[in-house]
Amino acid sequence: MKEYFNHLNKQNIDANVIAMKAEAKKKDIPIISDEGLIYLLQLIRLTEAKRILEIGTAIAYTAINIAMLNKDIIVDTIEKDEKMVVNAQENIKRSNLEKQIQIFHEDALEIALDLLKGNYDLIFIDAAKAQYQKFFEKFEVLLNDGGIIVCDNLLFHGLVEGKEEIKSRNLRALVRKIKDFNNYLAQNNKFHTVFLKIGDGMAVSEKLWN
Repeated sequence: MKEYFNHLNKQNIDANVIAMKAEAKKKDIPIISDEGLIYLLQLIRLTEAKRILEIGTAIAYTAINIAMLNKDIIVDTIEKDEKMVVNAQENIKRSNLEKQIQIFHEDALEIALDLLKGNYDLIFIDAAKAQYQKFFEKFEVLLNDGGIIVCDNLLFHGLVEGKEEIKSRNLRALVRKIKDFNNYLAQNNKFHTVFLKIGDGMAVSEKLWN
């Protein structure tokens, strides 16, 4: 069913984007799912978000797709892996989007907030799953009232909702942290959050007006 709808949905046919997707698959680099990207881009269109912060650049696949929506969109994106940063910068240059996308080669948990421009309309979190709550709490102050935070991979390959025993201790701990974060979002009265079974699970949290 997902493949049928993804076939009907209009997807980016830019040659560089297609090559990036193929590279990610070949090298096992995690990027957003097709249906997750389709939903995220539609959300940006509907909300007319122009200033966007991304936590977790990887090869800049998501950032480039977002920037291509509208020449007025600005994306600030944070990535700590040097190899990923170099790769992402090459992809951004190849897409002629240097004026719209700025990469911060930093650890998102350590970056000084005053380095960022703030007043974001949308924040997209797709980085280290165990740190999602810390990311959310750190960067929510940069979000406009009525703005949106989108968190990806909250089902973690189905393990979060699965009932089978997880044998790995580290994996159990990670799954527990993701579950705790989901509960944190559900109970956070500063945001209205909906959880969607899109891709590997998404949460869309709207910041309530003060």
